[in-house]
Amino acid sequence: MKSLLKMTLVSLCALSLNVHASNPSKALAVDEDSFSCINDMQPVRGFFVDNLDKSKLDSTITVAKAGKGEYPAGSVVQLVPTEVMVKHPKGTSPVTNDWEFFELAVSPEGSKFTARGYDNVINKFGGNCLDCHKKAKPQFDLICETGHGCDPIPITKEMIAVIQKTDPRCKAPVNLNDKEMLILKQLQQMLKPQ
Repeated sequence: MKSLLKMTLVSLCALSLNVHASNPSKALAVDEDSFSCINDMQPVRGFFVDNLDKSKLDSTITVAKAGKGEYPAGSVVQLVPTEVMVKHPKGTSPVTNDWEFFELAVSPEGSKFTARGYDNVINKFGGNCLDCHKKAKPQFDLICETGHGCDPIPITKEMIAVIQKTDPRCKAPVNLNDKEMLILKQLQQMLKPQ
């Protein structure tokens, strides 16, 4: 069960607030207020995108919908509320293709960083975010989807959808059907300390 949880949340990047970049002067200013309700972002094939620079949002959406290509600086990619990837300007971190990884603690009050970094972020299950994402074929710009080359995560699309629906930062009330409530209970069991 522990290994299942590790694979389930492999891209949750935690426990290291050490930020390393080849050229940090190029990095975008990203703070906890940069992230809010995942459902306010643009959904694309089960994940969500945004751009910190709203003038580049259409370009981010175009790349996401195409399923390949280079994301513009400022792009934000999320699968679940507690993990985020942000694309920085070219040359910020060549080893991560300029992506920075974040883990968030989310609550109705907003987002709090629990980890952020480039190539050195180790998640709370002992995995390195980059180790998974760098397996994506070059045309996918480190984005992991089925068929991109990344290790699969052993949770269902239904489980991911429930996690997305229950983002506590969202203002709209969450109405889960009976099946979704069962899935939520399964997820809660997976997250209990062993």
